[in-house]
Amino acid sequence: MGAVPEHYSSIGEAVGAAMRHNIALAHGPQAEPPLQVRYFPPPAADPYSLPGMIARLEVTADPGEVAAIVEETTGALVGPLPQLTELVAASADWARARLDFDYPDPYVAAFDLWTRLASVHSMLVYAQEELEAVVGDIAEMPAETSDPRHHDMVQVKRTRELLHDVMGHGPCDAETMRQQAAVSPSPRAAARRTASPGADPGAPPAGPPGATPAASHRR
Repeated sequence: MGAVPEHYSSIGEAVGAAMRHNIALAHGPQAEPPLQVRYFPPPAADPYSLPGMIARLEVTADPGEVAAIVEETTGALVGPLPQLTELVAASADWARARLDFDYPDPYVAAFDLWTRLASVHSMLVYAQEELEAVVGDIAEMPAETSDPRHHDMVQVKRTRELLHDVMGHGPCDAETMRQQAAVSPSPRAAARRTASPGADPGAPPAGPPGATPAASHRR
């Protein structure tokens, strides 16, 4: 059976792994299995994937759609932020199972690790609470952008391109992504239907968050 493909969270990690692989080939016999690159589907392949939602989040996006995207990311059942929070919680519990206060270093390292992971978990919980609280505020924003001279008063926060864009496939058309999202089922809505088996089977399926009127997000 072949080696398991390596997964990289960013283009920097992928480039670094390739460089280390080339250095190993140049200075000695190949001791590691050949480098394999993971296939990253384009954002257009799934408008409700995290890359797909990021691609739809242009500055010209409708406030109702932006609010729906943020609400999608914080969904309790399938939202990426709750899943990441649970992953960090599981990592903290893993470190907790290795605590040993009967001996000095290096056993105390497990407590240091647990402390850091617990802190990250708390920050993620706080981030989710804040995002859930601002959904209504996002929906109430004007659809038109303001005068560009005001934009330079604060820093741009997005600093990374989508990996698929960096690899040379080019950015996705946001309007095409919005149209695709309008006809694609939302994972969050599907999870709600799965979690509510007593729902009326004759009722029409819930539409995607992108089709929800902005007024539904108002407080």
